[in-house]
Amino acid sequence: MSTLEIKQELKHFIEKSDDNSILKFYAIVKKYMEQIKKDKMIAEGEQDIENGDVFTSNEIKEYIKNWKA
Repeated sequence: MSTLEIKQELKHFIEKSDDNSILKFYAIVKKYMEQIKKDKMIAEGEQDIENGDVFTSNEIKEYIKNWKA
């Protein structure tokens, strides 16, 4: 099944579903999209660690101290 066919079938499901089903489907999709975003952020953070792009706790404390001033 092609992506276009899947989109069309999903659209059909949505059009024919009752309100409760739509709300459940929306919650599932929203949670999935939020998880993808979190996974991307984690992967970026792990890449930063691998590259050595990190700050020491003292550097962070100094940054925060200057930021508040």
